[in-house]
Order: sequence, then structure tokens, then C-alpha cells
Amino acid sequence: QVQLVESGGGLVQAGGSLRLSCAASGRTFSSYTMGWFRQAPGKEREFVAAITRYGGSTDYADSVKGRFTISRDNAKNTAYLQMNNLKPEDSAVYYCAARDYTYVGSISTRNGYHYWGQGTQVTVSS
Repeated sequence: QVQLVESGGGLVQAGGSLRLSCAASGRTFSSYTMGWFRQAPGKEREFVAAITRYGGSTDYADSVKGRFTISRDNAKNTAYLQMNNLKPEDSAVYYCAARDYTYVGSISTRNGYHYWGQGTQVTVSS
């Protein structure tokens, strides 16, 4: 199993930047594909970005392509989400999630992500 703790959320003006971190503990971090998801009030949790175990492949939601960058540092057991040019519609609780690397299927859905952090709030003011 793996435990996940997000940090780095906050209040930022439109056009600003934030970097979210997801610290993992427990089983070997490189055993997991890592994903970021978000949930706004009244909406379903949606996929934001994902990265495979050694960072060789990434995927992004269309709404964040070109603005967000997912990365990971396996030596530090941490995944990151760099968010630039933030928009009010990016406001949500952001969750990191882990999926065993052996799970077959698209990394850009919630399927297979069995481990979740508690979330960190991101608020973008206009």
C-alpha cells in the first residue's frame, strides 16, 4: 500500500502559477503510475494529468494541456503538478492518486487508482 499527502494549494489570481506536491510513503514509489484529479463543487471528479512509473509517458486533460506539467522524482517519493496560467475554472480540490504499474488500461481514467490523498484546495480568483 501507499499513503499520499498533497500540498501546495492556495489562492492565486488568474494568470498565476502554483505547484502541487504529492508525497508518498509505504510501498516503493516507482511501483505506481501517479495521477492528479480535481473536483469542483457540484461536479464529478475529473482527470487532470498522469505519469507512468519512470516518467516515460504522460497524459493530460485537454483543458490543461499546455498549461499544466506533471512530473515525479522517484528518489524523493514525490509527484508534482506545475500549474501555469491558471484560470478561475481551474478552481477545485486537487487529489493525487496512485495506481499499480501493472494495471492495464488508460492512465487517464479513474480506473485502477486505488490510493488517494486527502486533497488540496486550489482557488483562482478572476
